[in-house]
Amino acid sequence: MMNEAAALANMIPYDTIGLYEQPKPRFIFKMPRVVPDQKSKFESDELFRRLGRESEIRYTGYRERSVEERQVRFMNGCREGHTEISFVASGTNLQLVFNANQNPYLHDKECDFDKEHGKVHIKSYFIMNGVCVRFRGWLDLERLDGVGCLEYDERRAMHEDAILRDQIDRYNQRLREFEDTKRAYRDNRQDEMEAVRRGVASGGIGVGASMWRR
Repeated sequence: MMNEAAALANMIPYDTIGLYEQPKPRFIFKMPRVVPDQKSKFESDELFRRLGRESEIRYTGYRERSVEERQVRFMNGCREGHTEISFVASGTNLQLVFNANQNPYLHDKECDFDKEHGKVHIKSYFIMNGVCVRFRGWLDLERLDGVGCLEYDERRAMHEDAILRDQIDRYNQRLREFEDTKRAYRDNRQDEMEAVRRGVASGGIGVGASMWRR
């Protein structure tokens, strides 16, 4: 039994001649952040068409709290650079993040308490369903409702398109390199198999040749 166990312990898999082991790809394709034609999707998608029209919005945070507490939490959240709103007609909920800098010298504030008394005007940029969009709207600080819409963000869409094209180009390049490596590996294995067949036909290979002649 001991000898059998020792023999099994020393066994290793053999490399079958001609068995092709495909090289594993050494790259991962990351999921794209945007779709190839963002503007077309924004203009044709039914959800974007609804949200692209100015319509009623409401603050949705802390619904179980009192009106006074919700007002305070809404203003504090805006000053921290975030809030939650809902488009009433479609029921679409959004968590908005924006720059809350209240520098009076900024020409294009993303959170502006000074533009209109009793209201806060908000702009927020994000990617939704593969499309770069900009939320633009305002909410009344007492009623916690207002008007807002989504707009197509041309500038950021161009930036994301450039990233997408570069990502696809790099993926295709690495895919071609992988295919070339696989082809070279297969050709080398075929050459080795042919050499083995020629050696066997001529009477054996290396040490094994003398054994076959006996």
